[in-house]
Order: sequence, then structure tokens, then C-alpha cells
Amino acid sequence: MSTGPHLVSDVMTHTVVAVGRDARFKDIVQLMEEWKVSALPVLEGEGRVVGVVSEADLLPKEEFRDDDPDRFTQRSRLADLAKAGALTAGELMSTPAVTVHADATLAQAARIMAQRRVKRLPVVNAEGVLDGLVSRADLLKVFLRTDEDLAREVRLEVISTLFPTPAEPLGVEVRDGVVTLTGHLRDTSLVPVAARLVRAIEGVVDVECDFSSGFPRSVPG
Repeated sequence: MSTGPHLVSDVMTHTVVAVGRDARFKDIVQLMEEWKVSALPVLEGEGRVVGVVSEADLLPKEEFRDDDPDRFTQRSRLADLAKAGALTAGELMSTPAVTVHADATLAQAARIMAQRRVKRLPVVNAEGVLDGLVSRADLLKVFLRTDEDLAREVRLEVISTLFPTPAEPLGVEVRDGVVTLTGHLRDTSLVPVAARLVRAIEGVVDVECDFSSGFPRSVPG
């Protein structure tokens, strides 16, 4: 049975520090320092995520401290200027919050982070209530899988499925996350498919195929 792709729920952090709309500027900075995070979800009601306040939202207050912005800056950076005068999380936060569900794949979460240019995502349930947090570092945890674990999954999910009756046993070697497939195949047309399936396994760094083709030479009994 296929183990399937890893999900956000497999790697996310469940203990998350968050703030309400009324949290004050200095309290937000202090929480970020204490918890060593660069962003905080903003909650209301029963824990529904309504926004995120990040270091980028806080920096305008320092940036424009001694600055008298010209008219071009006033027009082009209106939002930043507004945040420079903000005092609470509700005034500072970026909204709507960019979130993800626990059953999303790691690839989907990574795509959202890249497209929206964020370093972490609040994980919410169907009602938008905070369940946890997933960060870039969390997504990289799959690369901590052992070579033995990867080899086992490659044999089970790829080799036994694509090549159930090979002319001779096929080899699977994994070193530092790089998978090497070796052996003899009468028909090598499935090699690109095998490479694609192996590369899709969570934690695989790269794949190399070293299959030979044609009829195997007889092996002395």
C-alpha cells in the first residue's frame, strides 16, 4: 500500500504563539523575541485567523522614524506609511492571512510560500481556526529521512510496481538522499517514468538510472 505524499500535518508545529487584534506594538516585538519567530498569527473569536503580523509589518515604524517622505513616497508607499503610525496588531497585520490546511501536501505548502513570498503559514481547519504553523524549515524535514527508509520506499512504490517481473533483480542504492537504480531491463521505455516517480518521493535529493537493455547473458547455474 502506498504511503502517499507527506502532509502538512506530518511536520507542522502545534504549539503556536498568536495575538489578538488589540495586541500592542511593543508586546508584539517582545513576543517575537521571546519565541524567536518573525511573524505572529492574529486571531479573533474562537481562534479564527484574520491576519498575520510580521517583522516586515513592523519595520516601517523604524524606517520612517526620522524621515519626512516626499510626495512620491507618500503616494507609492501609502500602506507602509500607515503602518509606521500603527499601534496594534489589527492596524499592523497583513490581511487576509495566507493560510494552509493540515491535509495539504508539502509540495502545495511550498508552492504557496513561494508564490506569496512568505516564510511560514498558519495551519487552519475548515472554519479558519488556528491548528498550528508550518515553516520553510518544517518542509525541509523530509530530507532527514534515512537512506534505508528511502530505499525501502523506492523498492515498494516504484520497482515492484513498474517492474514486477524483471529479467534479473534490480538494484536500489541510496547515498545522501541520491537514489541510483541499476540492473538489466529488456524494455527501457519505463525508465523515465521510474525516474519521475522516484524523484517525487519525499526526501529524495536526486535520482540516477544505470539500466542496461537487451537480453541478459546466461548466468552459470
